[in-house]
Amino acid sequence: MRAIGFAPVIDAHTRVLILGSLPGDASLKMGQYYAHPRNAFWPLIGSLLDEALPALPYENRLVRLKTRGVGLWDMIASAERSGSLDAAIRSPEAADLRGLALGLPSLSAVAFNGGLAAKLGRRILANLEGVDLIDLPSSSPAHARPFEDKRQQWSVLAPYLTGSEG
Repeated sequence: MRAIGFAPVIDAHTRVLILGSLPGDASLKMGQYYAHPRNAFWPLIGSLLDEALPALPYENRLVRLKTRGVGLWDMIASAERSGSLDAAIRSPEAADLRGLALGLPSLSAVAFNGGLAAKLGRRILANLEGVDLIDLPSSSPAHARPFEDKRQQWSVLAPYLTGSEG
């Protein structure tokens, strides 16, 4: 089955763009980024922003991210995949990441949520001036690690998240 990703969650004030690979089955079914109940994304980013994002309705989470200068998107626009694992991705169609990044005037960092996103993203965004590229451990439950370990590694985003609210 061909999985098709979501539109980017961005605006002109996006300073930090967090990129996954491709939404998993639970996310696609619900039409929401990071919808799997054991995916640590919302608790991780919420803890870094000091906001109770997991407790908010999904649309409110997205509003809070944008207000805080954080955007979301995925490296892959669509791909053949059975299940949710990145290892099962076949025939991927890349999203226009470079075009998106060049159209974000406030962008200072792109963070890759997981190894595949980093591998693809670093190639596409090589030599992008004025934007730091940051590799993060995957928030996916398939990447089994204690939450506090992931949170510590994700904390490298903190300096980029402290800018003025948009």
